Amino acid sequence: MPISDHIRNKVSQVPHKPGVYLMKDRFGTVIYVGKARDLRRRVSQYFHPSRRMGWDLKFNALVDAIHDFDVHVVRSEPEALLLEGRLIKELRPKYNVSFRDDKRFALLKVRLDDPIPRFTITRIEQDDGARYFGPFVSTGALRRTLNLVRHRFNLRGCNAATPTEHDYRHCLYAHLRVCTAPCIGNVTREQYLMQVRAACDFLDGECEEMARTLEDQMRKAAANQDFEKAAELRDLIADIRRTTSRTGKYKRLPPNLPVASDPEAEVQALAKALELPGPPARIEGYDVSNISGTFKVASLVTFWNGRPDRAGYRRFKIKTVEGQDDVACIAETIRRRYSRVLGDAGEPSVADLQRLADDVAGAVRGRLGRKNQDSAAAAIERAAPRPPAQTKPLLPDLILIDGGRGQVNAAFAELEKLGLQHIPVIGLAKEFEEIYRPGGAPPLRLGLDHPAIKLLQRVRDESHRVANSYNARLRLRKISESVLDEFPGIGEARKQALLKRFGSVQRLRRATVDEVAEVPGFGRELAAGLLEFLARTRPRESQRDATGT
Repeated sequence: MPISDHIRNKVSQVPHKPGVYLMKDRFGTVIYVGKARDLRRRVSQYFHPSRRMGWDLKFNALVDAIHDFDVHVVRSEPEALLLEGRLIKELRPKYNVSFRDDKRFALLKVRLDDPIPRFTITRIEQDDGARYFGPFVSTGALRRTLNLVRHRFNLRGCNAATPTEHDYRHCLYAHLRVCTAPCIGNVTREQYLMQVRAACDFLDGECEEMARTLEDQMRKAAANQDFEKAAELRDLIADIRRTTSRTGKYKRLPPNLPVASDPEAEVQALAKALELPGPPARIEGYDVSNISGTFKVASLVTFWNGRPDRAGYRRFKIKTVEGQDDVACIAETIRRRYSRVLGDAGEPSVADLQRLADDVAGAVRGRLGRKNQDSAAAAIERAAPRPPAQTKPLLPDLILIDGGRGQVNAAFAELEKLGLQHIPVIGLAKEFEEIYRPGGAPPLRLGLDHPAIKLLQRVRDESHRVANSYNARLRLRKISESVLDEFPGIGEARKQALLKRFGSVQRLRRATVDEVAEVPGFGRELAAGLLEFLARTRPRESQRDATGT
């Protein structure tokens, strides 16, 4: 596939610095995240036609799907690795394999208020008053540096939270004079705390004096032709510099890192294309997923200023719709969602209004004492509308439905019933990416390259992904259910005990009442009822297995 002028010009502007790059498809979705010591050299390799013959099928598919890319420059290669891992966990690109689990980078932790502070390696930073160092890209380098710190500053390496004299008798570090053993009073806590603070200063980057000392020892070892020791000292110096170099933590994505070409511009273009009164800061997208009318679910995704706001995602099980009716499913979802939003925003419920009417009527007739009048005042305050506590508005500026005219009109009808007809609602049909609005107006076609369409496609695709994943989870849960779940009186513990004892339902059917009664939690009466139930369900299950449904 020939390289576009847009990509060629963009590659020529990439700096020769370390950082991360994000490859995106034509919808603006990030499909691959990578790091590089030299961004210009690494990114340009993707677009060298001469290299294409050596690529595998996966890499060819990735390059063919690249429509655009973005880069983010950092200070060092370790920072690039940290940011790459954070981005992959956050965006979960299609072509990335590494870093997609929930494993985090290593941190070094010490609590200075402990009776005898100790350094430990952890992967989760908590708000517990402890000091944390890192994160560290290389756990091996961190462990070797920590071992050096313990020997250099005579710190304990035992695992006990508070060592005792019994622990000291078996402590190799104390007998070798590596640890000053404050647990038995060799030094006071204040003296040991000074050692710990010195180690903290070292980990903060004040390590040049030790590094110079080790370099002198390395030169002397090399001069004496003790090359093995010189190599060990060389590696130790590299570990120290790698561990004590400052890196960004990247708890959240950098605010200037683009995940779309220009989300703000896309929001502005959408407002102009739809003739909205202002840019839609909050967009909510809906989609329905079902298989032949079963496992009917719906999804809600929220985009804030053109970017996904995962805290606002919601999933719905459809409760009132029979058969396969996407229009009715959308109507139920919209009705349930915004009825709940109006309630959260402070609208009085029917029960609140009834209690308010009863209490006020009784107070007026003089039949209430002082205590009940106070309860009436509390009911009035409870039913009064209250402003939402959220900083973001509860109601969206735009609603996007994955579907055509029928789904849009159904959603708008439900909004009218709730008094929310002022909220713009549109639908995006997949075939030609047409925008449908309520009523009978012809659909709007903006073209696939229009920035507004790219934004709507991201919202639509995200709602589709969430709905399908929820549907798949429900199907998997149903498939994993055993026929034992249909028998009343058997909970999860009893079911697992049966399967552990007999291995399968087929073997359980061949068991006797006495054998089943031996399972913990069962008696003869329950065992006899279970075997009778399994005998009745055999034809139905055999038929189900034969049909493959």
